[in-house]
Amino acid sequence: QVQLVESGGGLVQPGGSLRLSCAASRFTLGYYVIGWFRQAPGKEREGDSCISNSDGSTYYADSVLGRFTISRDNAKNTVYLQMNSLKPEDTAVYYCATSTTLGSCQAVYFGSWGQGTQVTVSS
Repeated sequence: QVQLVESGGGLVQPGGSLRLSCAASRFTLGYYVIGWFRQAPGKEREGDSCISNSDGSTYYADSVLGRFTISRDNAKNTVYLQMNSLKPEDTAVYYCATSTTLGSCQAVYFGSWGQGTQVTVSS
């Protein structure tokens, strides 16, 4: 069974940074498109960033463009989300997920999900 484990969340002040990690067991992340999604209370899950398994191309939602950076380390079987200049509106549970569909960062195309990690941005 595919298992994804997110880590790195926490409480940070506005303007601060966090690096989230998405690690996999029992399968190779490098074979998949990996996405980072957020879900705030009362809101739908939305895609922040995705990275291709073919050419490493990336996608960023407008709300995080220039602040977040997605990367993958295939040797460590891990995908990261570096989050800088965090804002209170970034507060949410963050999930990573896998997909075999190139060219989309929509949650509907992602099939295996981690349990999520809480990010809280507050002073």
